[in-house]
Amino acid sequence: MSSLFVVLFFLFPYFVSPATSSNTSRVINLNERIHANIKPTALYSPSGRFAFGFLPEGDGFLVGIWIVGDTNSTNSQNIMVWTANQDHPPVSSNATIELTGKGKLILNGEILIDPPEPAIVASMQDSGNFVMYGENWNAIWESFNFPTDTILGGQKLSAEKELLSKASPSDFSTGRFCLKMQSDGNLVAYPSKIIPKSTDSYWSTGTSGSVDLHLDKNGALKLEDGFNSTVIKQLNENYSGDMPTTIYRATLDPDGNLRVYFNTSTNPLWEAFNDTCAVKSFCGYNSYCTSSDNQPLCNCVPGTDLINYSENYNGCQRNFTKQKCTDGKADTRFYYMTTMEKVKWEDVPYFNAPMSEEDCKNSCLEDCDCDAAEYDSTTICTKYKFPLKYVSPYIQRNSTTFLKGGTKRTNRTIIFIEPPLVLATTSKKTWLLILLLTLFLVTYSCVALATFGLFIFKIRVIEYKKLLESGTSGLAKELTLRLYSYKELKEATKGFKEELGKGSFGAVYKGTISEKLVAVKRLQKLVEEGEREFQSEMRVIGKTHHKNLVRLLGYCTEGCNRLLVYEYMSSGSLADRLFQSERPNWQERVRIALEVARGILYLHEECEAPIIHCDIKPQNILLDEFWTAKIADFGLAKLLMPDQTRTMTDTRGTRGYVAPEWQKNMPISLKVDVYSYGIVLLEIICCRRNIDLSVSRPEEIQLSGWAYSCFTAGELGKLVGNEGVEKKSLERMLTVALWCIQADPILRPSMKGVVLMLEGLTNISCPPNPTA
Repeated sequence: MSSLFVVLFFLFPYFVSPATSSNTSRVINLNERIHANIKPTALYSPSGRFAFGFLPEGDGFLVGIWIVGDTNSTNSQNIMVWTANQDHPPVSSNATIELTGKGKLILNGEILIDPPEPAIVASMQDSGNFVMYGENWNAIWESFNFPTDTILGGQKLSAEKELLSKASPSDFSTGRFCLKMQSDGNLVAYPSKIIPKSTDSYWSTGTSGSVDLHLDKNGALKLEDGFNSTVIKQLNENYSGDMPTTIYRATLDPDGNLRVYFNTSTNPLWEAFNDTCAVKSFCGYNSYCTSSDNQPLCNCVPGTDLINYSENYNGCQRNFTKQKCTDGKADTRFYYMTTMEKVKWEDVPYFNAPMSEEDCKNSCLEDCDCDAAEYDSTTICTKYKFPLKYVSPYIQRNSTTFLKGGTKRTNRTIIFIEPPLVLATTSKKTWLLILLLTLFLVTYSCVALATFGLFIFKIRVIEYKKLLESGTSGLAKELTLRLYSYKELKEATKGFKEELGKGSFGAVYKGTISEKLVAVKRLQKLVEEGEREFQSEMRVIGKTHHKNLVRLLGYCTEGCNRLLVYEYMSSGSLADRLFQSERPNWQERVRIALEVARGILYLHEECEAPIIHCDIKPQNILLDEFWTAKIADFGLAKLLMPDQTRTMTDTRGTRGYVAPEWQKNMPISLKVDVYSYGIVLLEIICCRRNIDLSVSRPEEIQLSGWAYSCFTAGELGKLVGNEGVEKKSLERMLTVALWCIQADPILRPSMKGVVLMLEGLTNISCPPNPTA
């Protein structure tokens, strides 16, 4: 009986499809291949309307499933509905697909599809579903379960499944938008490549429970109960298909809109919404969308230009060079403010306080960190840093926004042309009036200036006396941080109630100041070590300004109390994210690794004096609400003066992250941070700790040694398990990490070299054994 089934399985397509030519393949058996340059180049469905294989694209071939265009029509085209290796470039004409004897589908020697059990045959079905069958002729893998940007008639999008748009109509790599059926039953669209929050959604169905998105074979796009398929809602409710031979498809298009099409037509039967500008992040950061003749136009906010003029939806960047700050204030000669009305964005301000509109504008102008400010009808001024997220016109907005611009534009020369001199004749009476008015104004200005100067002098005398009493006048002269009283911080933390963490010099508590969350570090060892650390942190962190460093907001030196007030990092530490079951995706980890490297580079080469952090580890790398990585805890930092290149000190840092020279009592340099960063980079790659006793094999206990073994054996995939990562990116990250953890400090690159290697701007040679 089973042999009869096998015969029928292979012969059935030939009896039902007389329309297809005899040289087309309908199944692929074990050890059979599909060639890109030898016909047939695809596996066709029985009707010949769907194909799986190689589709010509530019100078190469795409691998996937497509609707076959009508060869008798000049307007018909092939429509790709499922793409394999979505983020890989098109393959060459020498490419092959093979169903190996082990039951895996491989492309050019690399696994393309790895079913849960060995397959014995694969077929392309008339539904558009590519199916692989196991030994018992059961379906063990289906393309319908792994959609890319499209679902076909009869296909469902169930809980936790998602559609990812293409980058553009001609670029099949992962695009900018995602449509996900959430586990709570809500079908939500939002920008991709982020960790989504409810505020990131730009379209949703508002449903709940167990829900599936189902495009039936008649073209009805429905939300159905996941248990009994009862229709909850039909999205395209005014449409009912009456063409049974029509192929329907629902696609998340590159512009973020969900549309239903039929056959190979590019004219939609239905779309989720009409206004493309409603799509959040359609134009990218620092940019807003307007419509002209029903076409979206992307506009940069003042002070920015397009990042890519050929792709104006990629956002905008600052078009001027920021000048160096002096004592925390910007030189206003190099900046100006532009006013915009009726506009909004969805970002979290780093500052808000009541003040006048003019003071709000000037406050942003003088603030080194401020790129934009908003002044609303409640007299509250809020300040923001770039990039601005989800900028959009908003007619009902009753507020004024200010955008900072600069006179020194990037890669451009600004020519200032003085206005022409206007000559005119003036009467004697007019000259006399001008002279008297000038004398009056000069006299009035001198009196006002003298009065103001006396007032300021008295205030400064009072402040100076207060600082002398607290014993910190030297620090106050150096810094522009806010001085808090112990009572203020005790009230802000509700009596130091909620502890966020604890380090070697004290604990960190969560607090609220002026309705803004802060982190308050309370130093415990106050006799010698704690006081020395306090002085170091005040002088060093108070002068550092970088987006990848945790910002110090203020301090307290009342009596024997020593407290520091930092910006609050809502997403916790990198350790909290890396070593959990739900870890960041590969793109997020690559970005975080680069941000940490840039932060250390700033400490090493861009401060007034180089700073050694001495304790780089995931616990000291914090994440804000946007998962931007910021380096924290300068308590162990060691300052190098300009005439020093090395310094000797006691062993510092954390076991597992400290460089070998600490234990060998060797001279300590900036390279100790490079070593620690290398260990952290390995942990970011593998999402596990450097020392892990829970592993099954002894050689895997120490990550650094195991990573080098995998590197030399060419088995990089072992380090990331089943996670799909881009091979070249993984190899680059791992090679950089292995260079960083060399036992000889001379062999380790500088942090500038590390950043250049991670950015792919310099070639990387093969590293030697780190322990050799």
